[in-house]
Amino acid sequence: MSANDAPPNLTDPNQGCVPREVTQARLDRRAAASALIKPGDLYTLADRVEEMAARQGGRPFLLHGGQRFSYAELDARANQVAHAAFARGLRPGDVCALAMENRPAFFFTWFGLVKLGVVVAFINTQVSGRPLVHALETTRARAAVVGEECLANFVATEGLPELYLWCLADVEKPYLGHGSGIADKTFDADVAAAPRSAFPRSHRAAITAETPTLLIFTSGTTGLPKAARYSHMRWLSSGDVMEVTIGATQDDVFYCCLPLYHGAAATSVTSTALRAGAAIALRRKFSTREFWKDVRDQGITVCQYIGEICRYLMNQPASPDDRRHGLRCMMGAGLTPEIWQRWIERFGSVQIFEGWGSTEANTALINVDNRIGSCGRVPYWEKTNFRLVRYDIESDTHPRDDRGFYLLCKPGEVGEGLGYIVNHPQIGGGRFEGYTSAEATEKKILRNVFQRGDAFWSSGDLLRYDEDGYFYFVDRIGDTFRWKSENVSTQEVADALSDCPGVELINIYGVQVPAHEGRAGMAAIVMQPGRTFDPAAFYALTEARLPRYAAPQFVRVSREADMTASFKLRKVDLQRQGYDPTAFDDPLYVRDEAQGGYVPWSEDVLARVGYAPFRAQPEG
Repeated sequence: MSANDAPPNLTDPNQGCVPREVTQARLDRRAAASALIKPGDLYTLADRVEEMAARQGGRPFLLHGGQRFSYAELDARANQVAHAAFARGLRPGDVCALAMENRPAFFFTWFGLVKLGVVVAFINTQVSGRPLVHALETTRARAAVVGEECLANFVATEGLPELYLWCLADVEKPYLGHGSGIADKTFDADVAAAPRSAFPRSHRAAITAETPTLLIFTSGTTGLPKAARYSHMRWLSSGDVMEVTIGATQDDVFYCCLPLYHGAAATSVTSTALRAGAAIALRRKFSTREFWKDVRDQGITVCQYIGEICRYLMNQPASPDDRRHGLRCMMGAGLTPEIWQRWIERFGSVQIFEGWGSTEANTALINVDNRIGSCGRVPYWEKTNFRLVRYDIESDTHPRDDRGFYLLCKPGEVGEGLGYIVNHPQIGGGRFEGYTSAEATEKKILRNVFQRGDAFWSSGDLLRYDEDGYFYFVDRIGDTFRWKSENVSTQEVADALSDCPGVELINIYGVQVPAHEGRAGMAAIVMQPGRTFDPAAFYALTEARLPRYAAPQFVRVSREADMTASFKLRKVDLQRQGYDPTAFDDPLYVRDEAQGGYVPWSEDVLARVGYAPFRAQPEG
């Protein structure tokens, strides 16, 4: 097999190591694809939509239930949105928020706004209150298109900034609440009456590929989520790169079951399918029960995953039909070696493209060799802008040499992943496009890392690599942890719960749960003198103020008033003790959503909610 062939289905964990030059040849193809679009090109996401509609208008783009939308139909409906939004005053460079669950109107609206040259800010469909206000303010949205299914979040939020609020009906989830007069529901009629003819390209003619087209929220280590900028060039290059990586063709069908407001579904899945001229099978929300049925019924060949999805599917009863499917490859992150091995043993030889990166990252790793458990490989360091530097978790610092520069990790050492920032007018790769906040952008940049004047993007992720150059994700640094595929900011959770009646201090951190990816949230709290912990009130507060993925799964009621005297070190100690009641004398509660409350810990309760007993992690 030639080194330029698509990666083989190597599913034997005892296979020999792929030669470095073979891996590098595959990565070189990706690098070449990433450079096809230059920063100054007058080419946008909308141009690609129109290009593909002209090339293969009759082929299917979107499959949703019994509905089928061709590339030509996608283009026509996007034109209608562009005409309607322009008539209502939106202009190139304006920001329009989009809050909508996975349904065809999401694509029509998104691409229609892009045709107009509008920057689209994706809004998490679960947020309301202060996080929603923050999202709208930090993006400086002039308008928001809200799916009827998300309207309640806006109605329940006080202090919304001044903006146009346009509602799009949803036949599956019509909003029946009161107070919806805050949103203009006539936008539907405007779109339906708008012409399907091409929206004039002249409105976006001056927009270059390096111009932002999306604002996608990603949680940082503290505070509310930040809006990361995503340029046309970066979005398009994502599709260019993944097309050659997985060998995508117009005969593929991509499964989109992750929320479109997430980076993965909106970037990797959509951009790759569009580039290849393939179809997207769209599901409103991920369903364990319907996953394989969808794969078989819709002819799905490519799926984007997160580790949790694979674990949920593995927990389903085995079936004689487990290998009766056409799924040829999966791309994503968070797949543990154990689940990976069990997956291919049960469901067959499916190529796994496990990767590492983030929405705002200027570098990435990807496993193109199907090396079980690895998130990528660096065959030759001179070929990448990625670096792994030593990091001391206890002191929250990077050790330095006698000249004051950072130290590179050796094989086996755990360190932080960094990306060298490339600033060149003709080069798009390696750029750090940052956030809408200049302050937040600067906080993610490390300077004078290996020499005076250099700059690196700081990932906040800990990784290690082996002697063969294969990398493995270890953990998140500091106060942000991942749970249920979401980044959870401990500061944001603490802020939301800090005024719970009777609570004096609250410390939020993530703890490892056996057989679960990421970390589950845990709260260690100190009550005010004379006050007792009220589990019902605490649960009600989490329901009112937090998405469920961010709600603490465990609560430890500490008797130590000086719990946060040495905050960083203490948090490490708390994480090590986890939810093991033998490690401390404090009362311990477990979140039980079936009962709607926090209940005292017991082995039976732990089993009922689906968690195994805590296993202490070795120090060091």
